[in-house]
Amino acid sequence: MKALIHVGGAVLLSAVLAAQQPGLTVAQIEKPSPDSWPTYNGDYSGRRFSSLTKVNAGNVKHLSLAWIYDLPNPGTIKATPLQVGGVLYFTTPNHVYAVDARTARELWHYTFSRSRGGIQIGNRGVAILGDTVYFVTTDCNLVALDIKTGTEKWAKEFCSLEMMYYGSIAPVVVKDKLILGPSGDDLDVPAYLEARSPANGDLIWRWYVTPQKEGDPGLDTWPNLDMAKHGGGMTWQPITYDPELNHIYVTTGNPQPVVAFKNREGANLFTASIVALNADTGKMVWYFQSSPHDTHDWDATQTAVVFDGTIDGRPRKLIAQASRNGMFFVLDRTTGKAIVSSDYNKTNWSLGYDAKGQPIQNPDKRPQIAGALVTPNQGGATNWFPPSFSPQTGLFYVNATRAFSVWYIYDASDNPMGWGGTDRGGYAEQGQLKAIDYKTGKIRWSIPRYGGNSGILTTAGNVLFNSAAGGIGAYNATTGEALWNARIGGSVTNGPITYELDGLQYVVAGAGSRLVGFVLNQ
Repeated sequence: MKALIHVGGAVLLSAVLAAQQPGLTVAQIEKPSPDSWPTYNGDYSGRRFSSLTKVNAGNVKHLSLAWIYDLPNPGTIKATPLQVGGVLYFTTPNHVYAVDARTARELWHYTFSRSRGGIQIGNRGVAILGDTVYFVTTDCNLVALDIKTGTEKWAKEFCSLEMMYYGSIAPVVVKDKLILGPSGDDLDVPAYLEARSPANGDLIWRWYVTPQKEGDPGLDTWPNLDMAKHGGGMTWQPITYDPELNHIYVTTGNPQPVVAFKNREGANLFTASIVALNADTGKMVWYFQSSPHDTHDWDATQTAVVFDGTIDGRPRKLIAQASRNGMFFVLDRTTGKAIVSSDYNKTNWSLGYDAKGQPIQNPDKRPQIAGALVTPNQGGATNWFPPSFSPQTGLFYVNATRAFSVWYIYDASDNPMGWGGTDRGGYAEQGQLKAIDYKTGKIRWSIPRYGGNSGILTTAGNVLFNSAAGGIGAYNATTGEALWNARIGGSVTNGPITYELDGLQYVVAGAGSRLVGFVLNQ
């Protein structure tokens, strides 16, 4: 059964635009031009910061609607579109779309129609290299498409649907490799990150999150090898990368069994961690564990943002994460040593930080048969939606929620499996968009967050784009002052992007099954 490709209405215009599509080189990904958004976070750093200034805090109120694209198939746009050669490429589960970045006229639409199943929770987007678009399917296939036509070139399995893995990640091109990992369903399967060939999908290297054999690093943090081999830690978020150090930064998920913990005492490395890998070999360089011995399903897969800054008067190579557990970390990205560890949301589950800057778990706040009142709840202080960092303001921005719930153990055996507990009830405060000073970990300002799973975009025009009531909003990146908002049929459900074409700066965001573009016509 062949995949389906649907062509939009203006065949002639589509053909002309397709013929102009130049593809993408590694050099263009490493140093993006203002007229592009060539990889998931815009560049390798994960900052989601644009150097564009045509739209600024003074004139953003004049943004107007440029176009609307409504999906022809049901789905929620959680993907960050890539903009290459005047074309936007984005996904929903098992679908890829190419639309004109100026008008949203559909150029092609690919459907992976032979899927065997898999979880449809969402898809983060595509990678592009040369004349090929890459994405993953729900049933664990890495698929390569022709950038001009959407015709399938090849498909190769990168994880096992039968073992309850599924595909949702946006691959990232690093030099001559595609970097990706599987998502999982918390059923005691091992997690991994791998590099595959862009030419044919062949495996180049694979790094397992947890120890898989005797002698592997971190085995002493598990009760035994069997528990470690089935320890989880899924790598379902796109990586960040430092080309100078040649370090890939992967953020890892929660350990297994989830919530129940009686048979896995120890730190459970390298789950719930930020890990630096050598991009050529996949070998670990260093690690930092954001949630040692996690017992609350608080994966630490939130984006690890790469930037340079000044600490104590001297320049430093830094990496920062606002983790799902409510804590903010700034590390030296050369060594992994903690510089700042602080709470960006009020929490009650830790007793402070150890000498490594890692949180110390309060045993009384572990899930219990009688229940334990804990904040955050299972959803976490933040989740998958990407943060942003502005080198202009020195602020790290994150969408955060404070929620309480009661955590229970319902599998009290000595050997719990899968989900051995859960959280129930409680209450949630209104979500907040928070600006964190990276030097201190202190909150510089905080304003109400309006719905959706919005990622954040900041620009050199001192503008921050995020969800707003009924749609998308613009805020002053220095102060948090609301500057503009527009209804787009719902809250933002992806990470907004910006790019410049023909001297005009566009801002694009998804809202459910709708992609919307705005432009400054001045």
